[in-house]
Amino acid sequence: MINLTIRQMSELLVSKQINVQELSGLFHDRCRVHNQTTGALITLNNEINAAELLNAQASIEAGDSLLAGIPLLHKDLFCTQGVKTTCGSKMLENFVPPYDATAVKRLADAGMVTLGKANMDEFAMGSSNEHSAFMAVNNPWDLSRVPGGSSGGSAAAVAARMVPIATGTDTGGSIRQPAAFCGITGIKPSYGRVSRHGMVAFASSLDQGGVMAPGADDCGLVLSAMTGHDSLDSTSANQPPWQWKKPETADMQGLKVGVASAWIEGLKDPDIKQKTTEAIEQLRCNGAEIIEIELPHADLAVSAYYVLAPAECSSNLSRFDGVRFGYQAKEISDLESLYRQSRTEGFGEEVKKRIMIGAWALSSGYYDAYYLKAQKVRRLISEDFKKAFTEVDIIACPVSPELPFKHGEKVDGISMYQADKFTIPASLAGLPCLSMPIGFSENPQGRLPIGLQLIGRYFDEQSILSVADKYQQQTEHHLQVPEAFQ
Repeated sequence: MINLTIRQMSELLVSKQINVQELSGLFHDRCRVHNQTTGALITLNNEINAAELLNAQASIEAGDSLLAGIPLLHKDLFCTQGVKTTCGSKMLENFVPPYDATAVKRLADAGMVTLGKANMDEFAMGSSNEHSAFMAVNNPWDLSRVPGGSSGGSAAAVAARMVPIATGTDTGGSIRQPAAFCGITGIKPSYGRVSRHGMVAFASSLDQGGVMAPGADDCGLVLSAMTGHDSLDSTSANQPPWQWKKPETADMQGLKVGVASAWIEGLKDPDIKQKTTEAIEQLRCNGAEIIEIELPHADLAVSAYYVLAPAECSSNLSRFDGVRFGYQAKEISDLESLYRQSRTEGFGEEVKKRIMIGAWALSSGYYDAYYLKAQKVRRLISEDFKKAFTEVDIIACPVSPELPFKHGEKVDGISMYQADKFTIPASLAGLPCLSMPIGFSENPQGRLPIGLQLIGRYFDEQSILSVADKYQQQTEHHLQVPEAFQ
């Protein structure tokens, strides 16, 4: 049962071979049993919401939605009415939102059942999921290693089949990198495709909600239900809901795939280089034309991102002042000490570091030299992608330059930030992109997952999901489950 796709689970529900409560109960039990090992959840609902179960059953009987009755987890920065939303931070440890995020509401309206909230790097700041205020998340393929971040809890839960689907958010790679590290599929849609209303902000011009699941078809089905214009979000694109169309065959005739050879040749890990090359060759064998492209300003992306994102987080997190909501320091003498102590005690070290960097980049005398220059680099990177997409339909490239690393291995921020060098460029351009599993390393480090990144034109989620689905029709990498969780 745990290895079935959404379509297969839906068939069982419709034919009454299993009911909603039994299916949700199965995965609820797996979450309870495996959470101590993985650390994937911050909050597991003690009881499955009765209203959601009734709504799901009604949707199944009416034949309204393939998603009706399917259980899921939400990354713990999506506001959920009546359920704690902590953002992985002591600052919001006891925050219970009075409303649902738009993405949460839309999936509930489709009949999906929320089991709980997935662990994450604090306020989505991190590439390893070691920066949660509550516990680090372990990679199900090797518990001594990280699952990637910041959506590492969602990725680990899906990889361990604690849940068939989970939401995530991606600012600079926070869906794609953990999906690659955990051997699952994860998609970040175009900026503006999914409403950000009720999604606690890190960097407002970059954050985008998405989906993580074993395969591309499941991602497409759930993402479809999340999309569409939202008047409550000023960054929501004025587009109708997008609908995923599953391809009937694996044929890729006529598809033009762009490859930046410099990115692949520069890979130092031989397993990642080999698997990436083999996956691209598989696309060629399926009929795709492989075309060499250049992204000349991509090497500047990490530097630009780590000016822009901290600047926006410095602004967004200024609302957490110990006055209106969130953590409030007890030993204070005046208003200034309330602000200072609440933030000192409530925020973790990584968050405080980024707030300080952002405040510095926006300060008088440095704004033009750093923030404004970073925005110009962002524009150059976007133009590079626009030029590339005049020649190709999608771009295939690595997700990460390295395999999942061990807990505590990255002691300095610079080496951690470089893990996002292949994911950040598409984020700066606002493009849809995904990670799909393409195999495993077979070396002294153990059997660890490897992912391939597919980048599409703005608002062309269909193309990248179709290529991933066609690839997965002929391979079984996405079906593999860590031995300890089978």
